[in-house]
Amino acid sequence: MASNPLIAQGTLNRLRGSVVVTNIPNLTVTAPYLGKTGISLALQGVATTYIDTMTGSVTAPEPYQLVTVVISTLKTNGIASLWKTQMENTTLLGDIVVSSDTLAFPSYKLVNCAIESIADMAFNGTTAEVAITVKGIYNINNNLWNLV
Repeated sequence: MASNPLIAQGTLNRLRGSVVVTNIPNLTVTAPYLGKTGISLALQGVATTYIDTMTGSVTAPEPYQLVTVVISTLKTNGIASLWKTQMENTTLLGDIVVSSDTLAFPSYKLVNCAIESIADMAFNGTTAEVAITVKGIYNINNNLWNLV
């Protein structure tokens, strides 16, 4: 009979999550600029493509994945206004770093990012959030470059 391995479960810190826009620091979003929904990150597409053959499959690792980041900014403290102005000037952001809600999980460094959209907004006094969707590229399978 196995005994309890007593593995620490860790701690989450809802104030730790952030989005840093490397070349446009005034767009950086930390906890005081976020609604309760916070930040979400979704990897899109496959990390490895399987190509069928007559007798099996060939693997083709992808060099990147598209990533969607949704940032629930606040319209009440000015950060959403800065993002609105950025969208009016240019949607291109460059590199961003998305940090999670725990030290145990590393940050995502995304390149070639841009504002994709701003979600529907309610102006009826019932929500302070403005959800901004950013799309970017997450480089993966870095060992592929050693094979060229």
